[in-house]
Amino acid sequence: MAESSGFAKTLAAISGAFDRRAADYDESTMHRAVADAVAEFADLDGAADVLDIATGTGLALRALHRRASGLRLTGVDISAGMLAAAASALPSAQWIESDVAAVPLPGVSVDLITCVTALHIIPDIAGTIAEWHRLLRPGGRVVTATFLMREDERLVDSPTPKRPYISDYRPVRTVEAYSETFASLGFRLTRHSVWADGVDTVLIAELVPA
Repeated sequence: MAESSGFAKTLAAISGAFDRRAADYDESTMHRAVADAVAEFADLDGAADVLDIATGTGLALRALHRRASGLRLTGVDISAGMLAAAASALPSAQWIESDVAAVPLPGVSVDLITCVTALHIIPDIAGTIAEWHRLLRPGGRVVTATFLMREDERLVDSPTPKRPYISDYRPVRTVEAYSETFASLGFRLTRHSVWADGVDTVLIAELVPA
């Protein structure tokens, strides 16, 4: 019971932190650029239904919509404030307020899952990846964009006022380490690219069930 209560507090902390960022989140040049890079990288061949995990203000789905307006788009996030901004920007998409480790969608219903600069803030990575396996249709794939750690960067192992939550995802420094991490979770890395702006380095990767 204590563990469940602690997890609920973690989700509430994440939700509150991003509710406070919702009004100006889209001002981030980096987040907009990475969303565009993900949309360009994604293989949309045969894709009809797309799910964006921890969608925030829906930047990735908006970029995908600009590329292929016929896609059926769904975004899920724990932050009501972020989702309100997303719905205002792209009302044609479906927006769901939910823990991303328990997405209220039927199994085998999605062709493409995206998760953009969010793995490091998801508290239940194992549960989230299990959902990806449940939701993907045969031939489906996942595209993630995740930060690669710099050599001088340290893991955050305790909450801070700026980030009052901790994820069990361990950021990686190399493509090989990323591939090994997801192989242990039942996914195979098929291709990747690296986006960088001089400060942040982001690995954009395509995964398929192993």
